[in-house]
Amino acid sequence: MDLDWPGCRNVRDVGGLPTADGRVTRTGVLIRADSLQYLTDDGVECVRRSGVTRILDLRADGEVALAPTPFTGTPLAVRQSLVDPADPDHGQPTIVEACTWMLDKRPELFAAAVKAIADEPDGAVVVHCHGGKDRTGMIVALALSVAGVPEEEIVADYFLTQARLAAWLEEQLAAELDASKHPEMMEFRDTRAESIVAILRHLDTRYGGPEAYLRHGGLTDEDLARLRARLVA
Repeated sequence: MDLDWPGCRNVRDVGGLPTADGRVTRTGVLIRADSLQYLTDDGVECVRRSGVTRILDLRADGEVALAPTPFTGTPLAVRQSLVDPADPDHGQPTIVEACTWMLDKRPELFAAAVKAIADEPDGAVVVHCHGGKDRTGMIVALALSVAGVPEEEIVADYFLTQARLAAWLEEQLAAELDASKHPEMMEFRDTRAESIVAILRHLDTRYGGPEAYLRHGGLTDEDLARLRARLVA
């Protein structure tokens, strides 16, 4: 369900998705977004009226320092970067390789981000990075997998971002006069369904699936049960 938070382009509640056992994910519990740095004053008020009790910012330290959100540094916000400051740049040629590099490099940080969703007792948790597509997409995919949402539904949710950010991509391409940079920009700014499928296959092949990956990162049975209880009606 799309949410209208003025200033942001890619905000939606992932409630209402079916699970394999015939239930649905709860609304008002998990919201995915692009960076809240873009919120207008009206957008900030929309967040405050949306029952949000936790904002999980996945961006790296440098990104946050350069572009804090209206909630950065407040009790509502939690920082959980998916990279360690000591890590080198991923240096990968494709978005899938960049994402799987991150997953393999820091499973404990991905697990900590998912645990932050599970640990919030009430209200909605907002998960965001910059565009709300790759880092946010992986965390949401992991959480929905644990909740029992079928892969085709997870992929469909991920793919919704492509339409939400299409105009933004066109603006960025138009602003970059060096056309030789356009292929790389498109590779790392597009949101193809095939990308999340490839990422999920990587988790299956290397770890035995999303839940096994999160256990590898440190989540316990209790953490996973708490996440399911939070996300599924």
